[in-house]
Amino acid sequence: MTSDSVKLYSLSTCSHCKSTKKLLDECTVQYEFVDVDLLEGDERKAILEDVKKFNPKCSFPTIIIGGKVIVGYKENEIKEALGL
Repeated sequence: MTSDSVKLYSLSTCSHCKSTKKLLDECTVQYEFVDVDLLEGDERKAILEDVKKFNPKCSFPTIIIGGKVIVGYKENEIKEALGL
């Protein structure tokens, strides 16, 4: 199991984002997440700039595990990055 930090950029209405959160919960991984669509104004702009640094297409979910970036719900890649 990884000790790397896990950050998830998601949308509250996205089924792939919900599946990613569910997978992380099932793996009992501590993670931070931001539902970008629930933010407004400058806060949303700032987060979108962060997302673009990792994922220029700015699609969701964007998951950062340590230094690894995974775009989309890719269960095997996520588990591998977590060391599961």
